Amino acid sequence: MEFTAKQIAEFIQGTIEGNENTSVHTFAKIEEGVPGAISFLSNPKYSHYLYDTQSSIVLIDKSFKLEKETHATLIRVDNAYEAVAKLLALYEMSKPKKKGVDPLAYIASTAQIGEDCYIAPFAYIGENVHIGKGTQIYPHTTVYDNATIGEDCLLYSGVSVYHDCKIGNRVILHSGCVIGADGFGFAPAADGYDKIPQIGIVTIEDDVEIGANTCIDRSTMGSTYVRKGVKLDNLVQIAHNVEVGENTVMSAQVGVAGSTKIGQWCMFGGQVGIAGHAVIGDKVMSGAQAGIAGSIRKGHVTVQGSPAIDAKNFARSSVVYKNLPEMYADVNRMKKEIEELKEVLNKK
Repeated sequence: MEFTAKQIAEFIQGTIEGNENTSVHTFAKIEEGVPGAISFLSNPKYSHYLYDTQSSIVLIDKSFKLEKETHATLIRVDNAYEAVAKLLALYEMSKPKKKGVDPLAYIASTAQIGEDCYIAPFAYIGENVHIGKGTQIYPHTTVYDNATIGEDCLLYSGVSVYHDCKIGNRVILHSGCVIGADGFGFAPAADGYDKIPQIGIVTIEDDVEIGANTCIDRSTMGSTYVRKGVKLDNLVQIAHNVEVGENTVMSAQVGVAGSTKIGQWCMFGGQVGIAGHAVIGDKVMSGAQAGIAGSIRKGHVTVQGSPAIDAKNFARSSVVYKNLPEMYADVNRMKKEIEELKEVLNKK
């Protein structure tokens, strides 16, 4: 499928510099551009590629100032990164969707499958499952009894949705993620640990995307909640009874302990750890590997380090930390000098 610069500019409300009839049929990184491809420039570090790229069309910010002429047709927009995201979404939607139930899939007689769904070979759909229209379920995915999955969802291979869990509309679950495994609940006993039954569920709201091998544990009672618009990377662990607020994002290997409540529009870098029963306010930003040991109720802050502190304080502390060996040597030297001075004074 081909699109002209004029068609693209109209869709993303951009301004054309060059031939409006230039056409493209694929995407490419600006440094790997080929004829017939569209690229984008948003990071100034890549600006030098603009003048040599072989891409036919390049999206750039309106504020970008050219240093010399380019071969490509340019489309200026307010934000090139956002514009290419819209184009990629349009491209993805234009792909034909698979439909139909493969005869090698198992579907319980009491399950309800919506219109235009795709159920791949070796998928398992349990008793009383409800699946909304347009949802796609790929091989070796298991949906246990009484689970509900909304419309236009995408469950890649090897996903497990445990019994009774609820998944909203337009949710994407990547391979290997597990929704609704038991929370880590054990009571110490004289001869070991007694398992605490986890009788709750997981509720995932609309427009959530969950990465490969990420686990969302079911609650002890009630529900673990992943609210609307949340995006979780691969290898994220959400423990029982946690609530992740709307539009919060987490990078790989973030771990959230049980019963923690996280606000809206938070951002957590890779390997951030959050202690149990904490309350995290809205728009808390956390740098990679931060250890959040307690509540940050106020919100609208950026933290870093372990234990996590204000990011600016952490940056200043890091400078001191790097100089600790020299500071330690200086302190020992000063202690020695003080002792020598004391000896001199005591002799007088």
